[in-house]
Amino acid sequence: MGIRFPSLVLHAKQIFKSQYHLHGRNQFNNVPKGHIAVYVGEFQKRFVVPISYLKHPKFLDLLNRVEEEFGFNHPMGGLTILCKEEAFINLTSQLHAS
Repeated sequence: MGIRFPSLVLHAKQIFKSQYHLHGRNQFNNVPKGHIAVYVGEFQKRFVVPISYLKHPKFLDLLNRVEEEFGFNHPMGGLTILCKEEAFINLTSQLHAS
Protein backbone atom coordinates (compact mmCIF):
# COMPACT_ATOMS: atom_id res chain seq x y z
CA MET A 1 0.00 0.00 0.00
CA GLY A 2 1.59 3.25 -1.13
CA ILE A 3 0.95 6.69 0.26
CA ARG A 4 -0.97 8.83 -2.19
CA PHE A 5 -0.15 12.13 -0.53
CA PRO A 6 -0.23 14.36 -3.65
CA SER A 7 -3.70 13.14 -4.63
CA LEU A 8 -5.03 13.63 -1.10
CA VAL A 9 -3.70 17.18 -0.89
CA LEU A 10 -5.03 18.00 -4.35
CA HIS A 11 -8.43 16.61 -3.43
CA ALA A 12 -8.49 18.58 -0.16
CA LYS A 13 -7.59 21.79 -2.01
CA GLN A 14 -10.38 21.18 -4.53
CA ILE A 15 -12.89 20.66 -1.72
CA PHE A 16 -11.89 23.86 0.04
CA LYS A 17 -12.01 25.87 -3.20
CA SER A 18 -15.49 24.57 -3.99
CA GLN A 19 -16.67 25.33 -0.44
CA TYR A 20 -15.25 28.83 -0.71
CA HIS A 21 -17.19 29.49 -3.89
CA LEU A 22 -20.40 27.92 -2.56
CA HIS A 23 -20.47 29.56 0.84
CA GLY A 24 -18.45 32.73 0.43
CA ARG A 25 -15.68 34.17 2.57
CA ASN A 26 -17.61 34.39 5.84
CA GLN A 27 -17.90 30.60 6.02
CA PHE A 28 -14.14 30.32 6.58
CA ASN A 29 -13.61 33.12 9.08
CA ASN A 30 -13.74 30.65 11.94
CA VAL A 31 -10.95 28.42 10.56
CA PRO A 32 -7.54 29.83 11.51
CA LYS A 33 -4.90 30.17 8.84
CA GLY A 34 -2.89 26.97 8.56
CA HIS A 35 -5.81 24.77 9.62
CA ILE A 36 -8.57 22.82 7.91
CA ALA A 37 -12.05 21.80 8.95
CA VAL A 38 -12.86 18.10 8.78
CA TYR A 39 -16.11 16.32 9.51
CA VAL A 40 -15.79 13.13 11.50
CA GLY A 41 -18.03 10.21 12.31
CA GLU A 42 -21.61 9.25 11.76
CA PHE A 43 -22.95 12.65 12.83
CA GLN A 44 -20.19 14.54 11.00
CA LYS A 45 -18.88 16.49 13.97
CA ARG A 46 -16.67 19.35 12.81
CA PHE A 47 -13.03 19.50 13.93
CA VAL A 48 -10.42 22.08 12.99
CA VAL A 49 -6.93 20.58 12.68
CA PRO A 50 -3.55 21.91 11.54
CA ILE A 51 -2.76 21.40 7.85
CA SER A 52 0.53 19.84 8.95
CA TYR A 53 -1.46 16.73 9.95
CA LEU A 54 -1.89 16.02 6.23
CA LYS A 55 1.82 15.18 6.10
CA HIS A 56 1.87 12.88 9.12
CA PRO A 57 2.05 9.14 8.26
CA LYS A 58 -0.61 8.14 10.82
CA PHE A 59 -3.07 10.73 9.54
CA LEU A 60 -2.32 9.74 5.94
CA ASP A 61 -2.94 6.11 6.85
CA LEU A 62 -6.35 7.05 8.23
CA LEU A 63 -7.20 9.05 5.09
CA ASN A 64 -6.08 6.18 2.84
CA ARG A 65 -8.21 3.66 4.76
CA VAL A 66 -11.23 5.97 4.58
CA GLU A 67 -10.69 6.55 0.85
CA GLU A 68 -10.47 2.81 0.17
CA GLU A 69 -13.63 2.06 2.12
CA PHE A 70 -15.82 5.10 1.39
CA GLY A 71 -14.13 7.14 -1.34
CA PHE A 72 -13.86 10.91 -1.30
CA ASN A 73 -17.03 11.83 -3.17
CA HIS A 74 -18.84 13.88 -0.55
CA PRO A 75 -21.79 15.86 -1.96
CA MET A 76 -21.91 18.28 0.97
CA GLY A 77 -18.29 19.33 0.41
CA GLY A 78 -15.70 19.32 3.14
CA LEU A 79 -13.28 16.59 4.03
CA THR A 80 -15.34 13.87 5.69
CA ILE A 81 -13.62 11.14 7.67
CA LEU A 82 -16.01 8.31 8.41
CA CYS A 83 -14.51 6.78 11.52
CA LYS A 84 -15.45 6.80 15.18
CA GLU A 85 -14.99 10.21 16.79
CA GLU A 86 -13.06 8.59 19.65
CA ALA A 87 -10.55 7.09 17.21
CA PHE A 88 -10.07 10.47 15.49
CA ILE A 89 -9.63 12.29 18.80
CA ASN A 90 -7.14 9.65 19.95
CA LEU A 91 -5.13 10.01 16.74
CA THR A 92 -5.08 13.80 16.76
CA SER A 93 -4.11 13.79 20.44
CA GLN A 94 -1.13 11.59 19.57
CA LEU A 95 -0.17 13.91 16.72
CA HIS A 96 -0.48 16.99 18.90
CA ALA A 97 1.74 15.41 21.59
CA SER A 98 4.52 14.58 19.12
